Amino acid sequence: MKAMLVTRTSLCLACKACEIACAVEHSASKDLYTAIQESPAPCARVTVLQGEGFTVPLQCRQCENAPCMQVCPTQALSRLDQSSPVLLEENLCIGCTWCVQACPFGVIRLDAQSHAIIKCDQCFARVQSGELPACVVACPTHALEFKTQDEILAEKREATLAEIRGTLDEVTK
Repeated sequence: MKAMLVTRTSLCLACKACEIACAVEHSASKDLYTAIQESPAPCARVTVLQGEGFTVPLQCRQCENAPCMQVCPTQALSRLDQSSPVLLEENLCIGCTWCVQACPFGVIRLDAQSHAIIKCDQCFARVQSGELPACVVACPTHALEFKTQDEILAEKREATLAEIRGTLDEVTK
């Protein structure tokens, strides 16, 4: 089943650990101390943004009917199957930025050095090998989670039932 990144903004401290972990994960060396000396420098696919009274890490939301995939003239953006994230085949990307313009969340950008786009792939290789995305592992407050839709719905149901139980307890007192 398809999993997604879930953000609990109330827990985000804007520490940017997710950004660093993402950049390291997408570096050639996959090692922080070596990655900072790589050329070109590795880029994060997540960006922590400040809102009014909250911060939020933003990355590709892996839209079901992804507009970025639909507008890509070279099919550089695609899915392996319906449950996989939208992945980039960098050698097919011509840097037209149509996907950047089509993205409703503004989380795709053009890499000035490679002239290909940069977007979150949910650390596809890590997830395939049973690991969590790097941003999730790095988050010290667990503001980022990687869950299936069934897990999210079960949590919502349990929270609603707990609220109902609490209300019933109050009424019966």
